[in-house]
Amino acid sequence: MHAIRPAAVAGSFYPANPANLAQDVDALLRDAHGRLPADAALPKAIIAPHAGYIYSGPIAASVYARLARGAERIHRVVLLGPAHRVAVRGIALPGAVAFETPLGRIPIDQQAAAALSGLPQVVVSPEAHAFEHSLEVHLPFLQALLGRFTLVPLVVGQASAEEVS
Repeated sequence: MHAIRPAAVAGSFYPANPANLAQDVDALLRDAHGRLPADAALPKAIIAPHAGYIYSGPIAASVYARLARGAERIHRVVLLGPAHRVAVRGIALPGAVAFETPLGRIPIDQQAAAALSGLPQVVVSPEAHAFEHSLEVHLPFLQALLGRFTLVPLVVGQASAEEVS
């Protein structure tokens, strides 16, 4: 397993040019930081939209801006997103060692992936991840805020709440 999952929606959901992407994400986060309450707590979990940045970028940034206060303590991100293009029964891991965006590579937490792959509802499906935007659009925000972290990317298909938990 040495595959890198390349950026699939760069240029359509967000800029493909690294400088333009960094500039856009920084501007969105800067604006969101300005609107945060002074006593905004560091969340343990967040829910953010996964549309193109022109549609949901400001809302996604308002959620991600809350992570800035604790960014140095966040080393692993578990990211769940719905399957849009490939039918999945259960939850799919990508079978990759890293995800790539125009801002660089994010390593997959191989220990966490190995532990999850032993669960009956978890499958390895590079196909489910190949063109899936629901996870990818979050990555530039995470890269801008956290710098170095590992990722546990999970595409959720037909799965019960109990299977996901």
